[in-house]
Amino acid sequence: MKIERDHARFREIVRGRIRKELRKYITRVELVGRQGEKIISIPVPSIDLPHFQFGDNKGGVGQGEGEPGEGVPGDGGQGEAGDAPGSHALEVEVPLEELAKMLGEELELPNIEPRGARAITSQRNRYKSIRRTGPDSLRHFKRTYKKALRRQIASGTYDRNRPVIIPVREDEHFRSWNTTEEPRSNAAIVYMMDVSGSMGDEQKEIVRIEAFWIDTWLKSQYKHIERRFVVHDAAAREVDENTFYHLRESGGTKISSAYELCRRMMDENYPPDEWNVYPFHFSDGDNWGGGDTELCLQLLKDHILPRSNQFSYGQVESPYGSGQFIKDLETAFEGEDTMVVSRIDGKDGIPDSIKTFLGKGR
Repeated sequence: MKIERDHARFREIVRGRIRKELRKYITRVELVGRQGEKIISIPVPSIDLPHFQFGDNKGGVGQGEGEPGEGVPGDGGQGEAGDAPGSHALEVEVPLEELAKMLGEELELPNIEPRGARAITSQRNRYKSIRRTGPDSLRHFKRTYKKALRRQIASGTYDRNRPVIIPVREDEHFRSWNTTEEPRSNAAIVYMMDVSGSMGDEQKEIVRIEAFWIDTWLKSQYKHIERRFVVHDAAAREVDENTFYHLRESGGTKISSAYELCRRMMDENYPPDEWNVYPFHFSDGDNWGGGDTELCLQLLKDHILPRSNQFSYGQVESPYGSGQFIKDLETAFEGEDTMVVSRIDGKDGIPDSIKTFLGKGR
């Protein structure tokens, strides 16, 4: 129908607008709240198509009383409140798979080569063949009756005036299956975040937005994703997603507590020959003294990096953080492919940070 074609064309126009302005949408926290299991609602400015409007046809362009340079009556925006509706944003539903494709095209992200995917297989039965024996529940009705019809015609027992087809045992055909081995890709994301007093609401919002886009991309690359959330100040603990983004604490920062908890999670749940593990750590760069940074580097070198597809550290700009930790990582792991660090100066820095983290295709 024409209206369906018009609706489809309109949706393509709107999605083209989203693609064109994707970097702007990447920095919006409201998208996170509109996320469904497989789709997301994206608010876009309403698009008004030009149309003719009937009027009284009085006057013309530039006609009427008035002096050159005189303002148009009512130009000041004064007057009483009106009762007409204002302009509204249009919400367009976009599948997360398509949104991931847009993200990959905008940031030029390569597809990921899974680390342990080929080592994991699952069995799947597909009914693709026919055999002569089997249970009644798998009897192939069409093939059985075609064989019975051919047999009765060949033997002369088929009556056109009374077309009764009675299959016998030799006519029966049954559906059969083939068991195939399919590769299965699993990924685990461990999000770690400093929740000490120096990480305010603005910094947590940046982390939340960036994590949403990281999830969107990785879900397009793997069939199964597990996410774990760790918060830390001077001590670390695992929490749910809502607590991860809204918890605010005070006190010192001991990053090694989060890395030690991450190491235990990987040891107990995610063997590297079966899982593609992606630890992400977000902080403002402050860490407690007394050798804790050296302990962090040792945990990364000996335990976390060898078992990870990639370790990503994002340092969020904060007026209270020293920013030293990212410098320590850059010095200790210079030239190490599995260590990726990113400085996030604000919301405008989110797209470049995502590209830094996901641009290697690991």
